[in-house]
Amino acid sequence: MSKLDNKASLDDEKREVLDDVALEKAAESYPDHLQTYLRAGLSRDDAEFMHGISKKEQDKIFHKVDWRLCPMLAVLYLISHLDRANIGNAKIEGLEETLNMSGNDYNVALMVFFVPYVLCEVPSNMILAKFKRPSYYMGILILCWGTVMTLMGVVQNFGGLCATRFFLGLFEAGFFPGAIYLVGQWYPPDRTQFRMALFYCASAASGAFSGLLAAAIAKMGGTAGYESWRWIFIIEGIATVAMGAAVFFLLPDSPDYAAGRWLTHDDARFLNLSHIVTRGVQKKTVNAEGKKTKFQWNILWSVLKDWQIYLQAMVFASNAVPNYGLKFTMPQILKNMGYTSTNAQLLTAPPYACGAISALVSSLLADRFTWRMPFIVSAQGLLIVAYAILFAKAEHIKDNVGLCYFAVHVACVGIYPILPGCNAWTINNLAGPAKRAMGIAMMICIGNLGGIVGSFIYQEKEAPKYPTGFGSSLSFAAAGMVCALTLEFLFWRINNRNAEKTEEEWRAIYSEEQLDKMGDRSPLFKYSL
Repeated sequence: MSKLDNKASLDDEKREVLDDVALEKAAESYPDHLQTYLRAGLSRDDAEFMHGISKKEQDKIFHKVDWRLCPMLAVLYLISHLDRANIGNAKIEGLEETLNMSGNDYNVALMVFFVPYVLCEVPSNMILAKFKRPSYYMGILILCWGTVMTLMGVVQNFGGLCATRFFLGLFEAGFFPGAIYLVGQWYPPDRTQFRMALFYCASAASGAFSGLLAAAIAKMGGTAGYESWRWIFIIEGIATVAMGAAVFFLLPDSPDYAAGRWLTHDDARFLNLSHIVTRGVQKKTVNAEGKKTKFQWNILWSVLKDWQIYLQAMVFASNAVPNYGLKFTMPQILKNMGYTSTNAQLLTAPPYACGAISALVSSLLADRFTWRMPFIVSAQGLLIVAYAILFAKAEHIKDNVGLCYFAVHVACVGIYPILPGCNAWTINNLAGPAKRAMGIAMMICIGNLGGIVGSFIYQEKEAPKYPTGFGSSLSFAAAGMVCALTLEFLFWRINNRNAEKTEEEWRAIYSEEQLDKMGDRSPLFKYSL
């Protein structure tokens, strides 16, 4: 009987009575795996099911998700960046002259987007978490900002431009943190960064596509009495509305909704159980009466006082400031080199293409080695080099066209690997779905304040040298590098300190409930480097 008790103790939840032969077989075949699955909260049946899925079968299941989820999110991310940044293309097609803009009016129009964008990211993810089908919420957001984008093409004054930019930021606010949340719901930690890199590949592609598309649409100038810059907003806005309608049908919601369609029931079961094993479960979602518990203010408080989120936000800002500043200004920088408006639009494509490649390659390597810091820091180093060149040589940009255009390429290569690494690093180091949803939104919210900075650092009166723009971008890249190195050191030190005691020793000190409440502060939680 003692033998039966020892084996059955592996499953404290069910304690199923098995015969000695079955117990002996289970103990001999996979005792370590069974322990891991049971401690994650799985039943014995679920633990045995998970152990029976081979690595090859797991890869096959995740590839099914890849083909359904990633292309859709990547296209939507491309559209979101296209819609927020095409104002830079419209600028060199006559936007300012038509709307009688002067001084810092253009910078103000850029900044207005980020006010609601920053303020609404966290509340939006809290709303998203209440939707059983995220595709409905995301579809509504995209339809709304597509409509606003279209209306931007018919504004008659600076006030109208600012109003549409405000509502564009309001409706776009929920998409990116929602997309990151969805990736975290479908994939385990060691499969996240490459999938996130596809977003940033799409972001880089949006920069290239924006210039090519703007150059083509500009030929419509005069059609129906509208200037070319208006057609840029109208055509791209209509395309966004069409994609918003498609989201209701094409964006995967969860394994449960996909089961029996493009996933088998066993596939869906594996994905659900894998999420519990790798991400943890939110155990107290219902009370004794079966009703959902109220909002967990203690989790919000734990997010607000979590030091890692603020350091990660600074790493995020080391991308946001250079990225938005360059995205809004690159067509003008290239025009300053002596190119025509059309050629300047077209020449934005190659740097962004290099940025897309760098995001994918660095993310593949980071996932391969499960190590984020080196790829983030090396990208920040490239940014420092690129902006040092531009800061020194842009004053006489027409005499240094080749060098400055090369530096723009280097800047894009440095910009795009940072955010996939930063977001994967953050989402992998937050325990529990509630804190993960709030934490990633909070980090992105703070980091996107860099968009406001990026909106003002390139002053037209400083062209073509732009000392404030190039100097600020260099400074934020350097500050982000310091924060990334600090995070790496602190995570390494905490992991080593927790490893001084075995798991059994920690469990002797703390109860299971105490360890669960600690979340990522638990001594059993290992920070991902």
